[in-house]
Amino acid sequence: MRKTILVVDDDVRTLKLVGLVLNQEGYDVVAAGTGEEGLEKARAHGPDLIVLDVLMPGMDGYEVVQRLRADAATARVPVLMLTAKSDLDDQMTGFEVGADDYLTKPFHRDELVSRVESVLNLAEHRQTPPQPL
Repeated sequence: MRKTILVVDDDVRTLKLVGLVLNQEGYDVVAAGTGEEGLEKARAHGPDLIVLDVLMPGMDGYEVVQRLRADAATARVPVLMLTAKSDLDDQMTGFEVGADDYLTKPFHRDELVSRVESVLNLAEHRQTPPQPL
């Protein structure tokens, strides 16, 4: 079954590039251009993963993660921050608000795919009950 990834970024070029890369890897992609739209689409589509920019007008990515985590319908959806904010403090803030991984722009295609697969695998293992030895 194909997994759905919600990509939230106010930069149309990034939305198209990330969408193209993930489509080529066999994922269904839903795009949103604002934090508010991202929250709406997260609730409506129940994505398997959210790739989220930090720097957006209005609601930034950190607030989006906080709202996702506070909503029972989206609290367990893994989030990969994809942003130009590369300082260690920015990364730590991302993790503190609940992001599962953090990747900075510009990014390499293979690293994006690897991080997406890693976060999805970790999320899948969290949901699978442990097997007795």
